[in-house]
Amino acid sequence: MNAAAIEHLPRVAAGLRYLEPTSEKPRSLEFDPPPGVPQTTAVYREHTVEIRDVRPVAATLSLEDEGFQLLSAPTSVTDFEDEEAIRTRYYAETVSLLEELTGASRVVVFDHTIRRRIPGAADRRSGIPRQPVPRVHNDYTVKSGPQRVRDLLGDEADALLQKRFSVINVWRPIRGPVQDSPLAVTDARSVAQHDLVATDLVYPDRMGEIYYVKFNPEHKWFYAPAMRSDEVMLIKCYDSVADGRARFVPHSAFVDPTTPLGAAPRESIELRTLVFYG
Repeated sequence: MNAAAIEHLPRVAAGLRYLEPTSEKPRSLEFDPPPGVPQTTAVYREHTVEIRDVRPVAATLSLEDEGFQLLSAPTSVTDFEDEEAIRTRYYAETVSLLEELTGASRVVVFDHTIRRRIPGAADRRSGIPRQPVPRVHNDYTVKSGPQRVRDLLGDEADALLQKRFSVINVWRPIRGPVQDSPLAVTDARSVAQHDLVATDLVYPDRMGEIYYVKFNPEHKWFYAPAMRSDEVMLIKCYDSVADGRARFVPHSAFVDPTTPLGAAPRESIELRTLVFYG
């Protein structure tokens, strides 16, 4: 995408929730806290931003430059209540898609999340479905990307970490077209490292780390209106190589002001993958 093309894209103005600056490292509990303990120490404030329709320039996107990509990717899975079909056929389809697209030597799908927006309901910490995430965030940090490889691949990890790898989120509507609570993504090139704030995720049995994001008016936001169930959005959440290519792509669900009354609540599935190169 070049600057001239971006300026001519259709767009909506919408609110995104960014992290307020803090003097201490934020933390969020990924379990129900005891009485009197806050779920998170992070504080958010909504900023109105322009979110551009990426469809007219979708063919120009790349994981290396912008860090996200919109693809046509039909699936043989029709019932996303079928856990076995997801873990066998859908995982295998995703591995094949990423191998072909990236030239990866190995792709590992390590987890998936189904999200169904339930108006007025709080997000669930366990089980399914989860709610869409209405905060600007990136799933992995400089620290937690490699740690995920160590956690998952044990004795293989040291050798694998000698080579380049990335973490790619594969996001698909379960029921489309998505009009309610769509997904917005940033052009990685518009995000400065100091915009990213490492935040502890405290689980009952381990500690993770995520980036929440401070507001920067330079961020360039995009979405694909009315995404269909035969489309996927690839989001690069981590790259081990710091050579100028995209490494982190903050993203968030948002309230689209053009959503028609009575639109079906969003339903989506995301697969998180480790992609190893050469």
